[in-house]
Amino acid sequence: MTGIPFRKMNGLGNEFIVFDGRAGAVRLSHDEIRNIGKAEGIGFDQMITIEKSRIGADAFMRIHNRDGGEVDACGNATRCIGRLIMDETGAGNATIETNAGLLRAYDTGKRDTVTVDMGVPRFAWNEIPLAEEFRDTRAIELQIGPIDAPILHSPSVVNVGNPHAIFWVDDVNAYDLARIGPMLEHHPIFPERANISLAHVTARDAITVRTWERGVGLTRACGTAACATGVAAMRKNFTDRRVTVTLPGGPLLIEWRDDGHVWMTGGVEEEFTGTVDPATLRYTVDQKGAA
Repeated sequence: MTGIPFRKMNGLGNEFIVFDGRAGAVRLSHDEIRNIGKAEGIGFDQMITIEKSRIGADAFMRIHNRDGGEVDACGNATRCIGRLIMDETGAGNATIETNAGLLRAYDTGKRDTVTVDMGVPRFAWNEIPLAEEFRDTRAIELQIGPIDAPILHSPSVVNVGNPHAIFWVDDVNAYDLARIGPMLEHHPIFPERANISLAHVTARDAITVRTWERGVGLTRACGTAACATGVAAMRKNFTDRRVTVTLPGGPLLIEWRDDGHVWMTGGVEEEFTGTVDPATLRYTVDQKGAA
């Protein structure tokens, strides 16, 4: 079968199909991306294309969500691509150019775990961005439900490569996020849409999170959401500067360091490699991966 070689990877169950476009361009239409994204066996949350860096980094990482739209950052994918590059070079770190800026991945000494410097989060209303000015983005005026008894209200908002809104709740499973998420993702306050998270602070060093991911839907893990939730909790003095954020797919360690950078540590897994024909969605599996 002729087709495009790919790798299937995941970070805590956040599923990726990875194409290597460094030797030759990989160009798929929105329809082809959407069709592969929902195809049984190779479906994904994000499609990652590794390209040559324009600024001398080890690689450029292009990210498309399952709906075909391009986004600027994906923390879980950065760990996976960091692992691939470090395997190629034998180095203990990798520099990855993204539309959100330059990210650095580091070997932790464990093959299935990678640390990423996610850069400096942005809190100004026009950097997130929001459609109107809020001086304090630790809690903005946004609610869903009756005005005198809202279901959710007063989220924290932050940009960690992508726009995020975090609602603080006592039980992340007590809400129908599959129904509420799309409404909030497309709320007019978010001109570029937003990732919507429910967060329960369980200790000074622990948060439980569920996320509706922009352009994807319910996800087992979202690395930028974990970073956004961590720093938002720290800004509100809910937690200390080092927290474990537990998502449905597993835990991520989030640290907000004194220099303002957010560091994320978590798992990576290569599932298999193969070849796919975007026109027919037929694919072959060449080799099973190893964590």
